[in-house]
Amino acid sequence: MHDASFNRVRAITDERAIAKNIWLRMFKRPVSKRIFRRIFRVVAAAGLSVALWLGGVAPIGQLTSFSVSNMPAALAFTNQQQLVMEVWRIVNRSYIDETFNHTNWWATRQRVLRKSLPTWKETYAEIQTMLSALEDPYTRFLPPQQYQSLQTNTNGELMGVGLQIAKDEEGSPLRVIAPIEGSPAEAAGLQPQDKILEINGTPTSTLSLDESAARMRGAVGSQVTLTVGRAEEPSFSVNVERDRITLNPVSSDIRQEEGLPNLGYLRLGQFNGNAAAELRSALQALEDKGADAYILDLRNNPGGLLQAGIEIARMWLDEGTVVYTVNRQGALGNYDANGKAITSDPLVVLVNEGTASASEILAGALQDNGRAQLVGEKTFGKGLIQSLFDLPNGSGLAVTIAKYETPNHRDINKLGIEPDQVVESSIERRQQFGTAEDEQYQAAVKLLAQSILAQSI
Repeated sequence: MHDASFNRVRAITDERAIAKNIWLRMFKRPVSKRIFRRIFRVVAAAGLSVALWLGGVAPIGQLTSFSVSNMPAALAFTNQQQLVMEVWRIVNRSYIDETFNHTNWWATRQRVLRKSLPTWKETYAEIQTMLSALEDPYTRFLPPQQYQSLQTNTNGELMGVGLQIAKDEEGSPLRVIAPIEGSPAEAAGLQPQDKILEINGTPTSTLSLDESAARMRGAVGSQVTLTVGRAEEPSFSVNVERDRITLNPVSSDIRQEEGLPNLGYLRLGQFNGNAAAELRSALQALEDKGADAYILDLRNNPGGLLQAGIEIARMWLDEGTVVYTVNRQGALGNYDANGKAITSDPLVVLVNEGTASASEILAGALQDNGRAQLVGEKTFGKGLIQSLFDLPNGSGLAVTIAKYETPNHRDINKLGIEPDQVVESSIERRQQFGTAEDEQYQAAVKLLAQSILAQSI
């Protein structure tokens, strides 16, 4: 949750509450309030999946701002050296892998500090080299311009191509999680699981997520050329015109289908800052209209705010665990239902390869608690949590601090969630979702009708 207008996926829940739970379990000794103040934001990742919205990254959640610029200067070190040490300390305290990818993390620090760091540009480059030893594309340093782009508000307009991407590892090409609904990328025909091989001729295997996002940003009306790889097809190039992208996460209506005279259909496009409130309002309106069965469509939903995923799960669950977080010492945190479900009516959830991150948290919670059956294709498989730290000079640092598990303790990162009923997609355009041409939707209708019939016998 980077974004092509890539969406950086940042997960977090209850502002301080969730971050505090993760951090309390991250250290064997008590953690001071000062440490919590150091967390600026927490993001869940299929990796910060980064769902970069090219033209800004949608924030996942916000914690207390922390800035090291107010710390007293150490007389023996330059400002550049102090930044190196602060980045090193944050990773040392919080990174999910205590072996630091089997490197000598202290020696790495010392090597950098022995170098001359006369400028910020050279310092940023050395920090990025230091972090590259972790071989984690989601733990990364963000120079001021990139960090500013990462802080685009999820509730506003974004400028870019409207693509959400991930990077499996350093040196790999970009992988599409999903195009944003109504975006230029969707209009250009880009699909979940496509690989972006080149951006204007530059191989994405040589670029970080943030560098890729920066290359895809630009003025409204300008074009970017993407070289795309797709399974069982030769690679091809497509010109995508950048535009403003308005995020409207929820659509809903009540329908009459065979065996289902009052079917509530809910389409959730992403988990931005408005998603939970809008879905609650839509669900309550469908209840008031007499809906007695539901289809929740999470296909091509790349995720977003972890807190939104938890709140929406609680609209369907009266009891049970929604999600577990697991830190580097294996300690668990958990977030549970709160006994305030809006409805207990039968529910089927539609998923596909573009269902990622917070969408997988929601789908996994409903499946593992026996609240819903999943229909469609295996999900994307993005199950990491990053924290984003504010640094001096307008820069930032994203660090992978934990992973999440479903209520049945399934680790879905890079694995995804298997649906209860596998149905291959029969459509090519998002506009066909929920229509007679949509075999996954029709399978969900049939499954719900059978469920209601069985209850009435």
